[in-house]
Amino acid sequence: MSDYYVEPRPGDLIEISRLGYKHWAIYVGSGYVIHLAPKDNLVQASVNSIMSILSEKAVVKKELLWEIARSDACRVNNKYDRKYKPLPANQIVQEAESLLGTEVNYRLASQNCEHFVTQLRYGTARSDQVRETVASAVAIVGVGVVLGFATVLGSLFLPSKHEED
Repeated sequence: MSDYYVEPRPGDLIEISRLGYKHWAIYVGSGYVIHLAPKDNLVQASVNSIMSILSEKAVVKKELLWEIARSDACRVNNKYDRKYKPLPANQIVQEAESLLGTEVNYRLASQNCEHFVTQLRYGTARSDQVRETVASAVAIVGVGVVLGFATVLGSLFLPSKHEED
């Protein structure tokens, strides 16, 4: 993460750091972002993305960035700009605004908020967040298996306290 503030421009991807995950929005100007939110309007903005995980549907909403981010860190993160050419900013904003109020499918692994905003910016839906989370989980399980295996081998080949006595 960068230590300095970058003023967002229309069409920029906004990454909002939540506890344990990232929420994504697209900046559309004048302090507003468009993002996926749960259908239930009673849910507070700071927990909206996690609540969408529990639902199979989300709604495209336009809200002030500071209301979405609250006290969570946020930043411009156009992380795929080297791999994909961004669409023109006016096209990104126009498409995002045309979707306002639309109910969309939400699936954590294939249709999440990062997929939504990268589709708008690049014309390609991407989410490394899912891949990175799965890779981390596999690594943790792998370490656990190795440690378990080492413990079993150690108990088989190392003399026990009773044998030493």
